[in-house]
Amino acid sequence: MRVDALDYALPPALIAREPTPERDGARLLVLPRATGALTHGAVRDLSRWVPEGSLVVVNDTRVIPARLHGTRASGGRVEVFLLRALDDTRRRWLALGRASKPLRPDTTVTVSPALAVKILGRTDEGLLVELQCADPDQALARDGEVPLPPYLRRAPTEADRVRYQTVYARVPGAVAAPTAGLHLTPEGLEALRRRGCALCAVTLHVGAGTFAPVTVEDLDLHPMHREWYEVPEETARAVDQARREGRRVLAVGTTAVRALESFAATGEPRGDTRLLLQPGSAFRVVDALMTNFHLPRSTLLALVMALAGVDRVREAYREAIARGYRFFSYGDAMLIV
Repeated sequence: MRVDALDYALPPALIAREPTPERDGARLLVLPRATGALTHGAVRDLSRWVPEGSLVVVNDTRVIPARLHGTRASGGRVEVFLLRALDDTRRRWLALGRASKPLRPDTTVTVSPALAVKILGRTDEGLLVELQCADPDQALARDGEVPLPPYLRRAPTEADRVRYQTVYARVPGAVAAPTAGLHLTPEGLEALRRRGCALCAVTLHVGAGTFAPVTVEDLDLHPMHREWYEVPEETARAVDQARREGRRVLAVGTTAVRALESFAATGEPRGDTRLLLQPGSAFRVVDALMTNFHLPRSTLLALVMALAGVDRVREAYREAIARGYRFFSYGDAMLIV
C-alpha cells in the first residue's frame, strides 16, 4: 500500500486534548460496511447500532505509569520511559531514556527516596534498566506519570489516571491506552448485554510504537513494532461459537483486532505480534470494529481501511472533519459494522 493514501489534513483545533466530561459523552460516526452510508450518533447509544447477538471483544490491558522523572548523581535531569517488563518480577525493563548526556551502563537515576533506575545496557530497541525499589508496582503507582500521547502537549493530571484507563482494565503492561475502550461505561456494557451481546476479553499491551509514523513510501517496508498479546481459552471458545452461529465479532479497538487476528493467523494464544493489517489483508475473525480516529500515515489507519475500504474510510474522515469531530486518543469514535 502506498503510504500517501493514509495521509489527510487535520485542523489542529480538532485534536482532543481533554476527555469529554462524561466517559460516554463522545460522538459516534457509524459506517456500515455493506452500504457505506454514514450515520451520526452518540457513544452512549452504542448498543442501538451494534447488531443483536454480536460477540463484543475488549482489550483488558492496564496502562502503567510508565514515565519516570529523576536525576543522576551529577544532578542532571533524566526521563525514563518504560516500554515493557522483561521478567515476572517487573524489575527489569526495556525503556527509552532522555537526558542532556548519554545514559551509560551503571548510571543510576534517582526518581524518589524509594525508587531508583539503574541503566544496565542498551539494545536495538532501547535501554535495559532495573527498578531498584521494594515493590515495582507500588513504586510506579506512587512515582510514575501517566504516559499521555505526545500530541496532547500537556502534562497529565490526576484525572488522567482515571480517564486514560478503561473501566475494565485488568492486566498491567500497556504504555498507551486502547483508546476506543475509553468510551465504554458499566452502563453501556450492560446495554450491550441486554441486546443479546456476549462480552469477552483479550489482552494486548499497547506499546509506544503505536504512535510511530510510517516513514517509508510502501507500507510493506515499514518495520512494524511488536506488542505482547494473549487470547484466553474462554475467549477463543466464544469466538469459535460466534463464527459457527453466524454472529458478528465486534472488536473494541484496533488492539483487540490485532490480538484476535494474530491468534487466528498463528494458532498461538499468547506471545509477541508484529501483525500489520492493511488493505488486501484477510480478516479471519473480526467483521466489526469500534475505534477512534487515528493519526495520518499510521498503521492503525491502515488497519481500519483494511476492514472498511480505503475510499469509504477517507470519505468518513472527510465527513468527520467537516462536522467538527474530535480526533485521536480522547476524541470521538467510529463504529464499522
